Amino acid sequence: MIISRTPYRISFFGGGTDYPAWYRKHGGAVLATAIDKYCYLTCRYLPPFFEHKIRLVYSKIESCQTIDEITHPAVREILRHLNIDRGVEIHHDGDLPARSGMGTSSSFTVGLLHALYALKGYMPSKQQLASESIYIEQEVLKETVGSQDQVSAAFGGFNHITFSSNDTFSVRPITLSPERIRELNSHLMLFYTGIKRTASNIAESYVNDMEGRKRQLRIMKDLIDESIAILNNGDDIVGFGELLHEAWQAKRSLSSKVSNSHVDEIYEGAISAGAIGGKLTGAGGGGFLLLFVPLRRQKEVRERLNQLIHVPFKIEFSGSQIIFFDNEEDYSAEERDRANRPIQSFQELAHTLV
Repeated sequence: MIISRTPYRISFFGGGTDYPAWYRKHGGAVLATAIDKYCYLTCRYLPPFFEHKIRLVYSKIESCQTIDEITHPAVREILRHLNIDRGVEIHHDGDLPARSGMGTSSSFTVGLLHALYALKGYMPSKQQLASESIYIEQEVLKETVGSQDQVSAAFGGFNHITFSSNDTFSVRPITLSPERIRELNSHLMLFYTGIKRTASNIAESYVNDMEGRKRQLRIMKDLIDESIAILNNGDDIVGFGELLHEAWQAKRSLSSKVSNSHVDEIYEGAISAGAIGGKLTGAGGGGFLLLFVPLRRQKEVRERLNQLIHVPFKIEFSGSQIIFFDNEEDYSAEERDRANRPIQSFQELAHTLV
């Protein structure tokens, strides 16, 4: 049995420039961090006692005989990608809800690749995990998604990630003192709006005309260098929050679907209660709201947003990990062959157990 643990992420600046439609022409960059909220995936080869060959447990339960029967698109295509030809069981658990702007789908893809590779006895690099996850989501599943979520999930940490026109990426960790990291972390507050949405639907509203949004995307990319300078130079960290507010205004103008009246009301309420800036995480439309709030005003902000769930978090530096590994081969070749076909009767089951 294998258990992988893969972090979710928060993107501060540059979101939108990580879509291939943009960076293949102009290059892209984001400033993002992984956080200590995780996707857990448990995988094992099935013992030879079950009528099904494949069992999936997530928000639904699937019991299948073949990969083609699997409904979950990412699971189906990852099993094909890795040529898994034995019976498997996969369980998913997550600390945060899906479709909430925290990169949950990419963390799932990275984590499942990691766990199934480990099940096969192979340990991929973080670069490989990120690259293959991008390929599966963008090229195989044809999802309208960027490339930053997969990188943050695989690598972890607080990073300046750049994307080149030749489809390569580089990861530059932001090197700050532990005190500065804690100072930044202590000013960040995360709230769940309760609005679920599909990121690709939001992204499609502006990805198909990236050239028409050059001004906003260039502003969002330029803010990366300004924000890093604030952190590195020891400037008043409130400036980081002010840049978040500026970035959110630019992002809102990408499409009418990025925000809505309900989100605007929540954001304006937080600002009036003492927040300096903030943004919806991910593509927008709902999910989680990230706020930058001075410590002395955080109680007021919590009280103003008391209808929302406040989620404390810390910056995470490990990336996707295998946290449990027990891959002993307990069954003979004959038993494994038997496991790959359904048991026809109770008599056959009794024979199997002898």
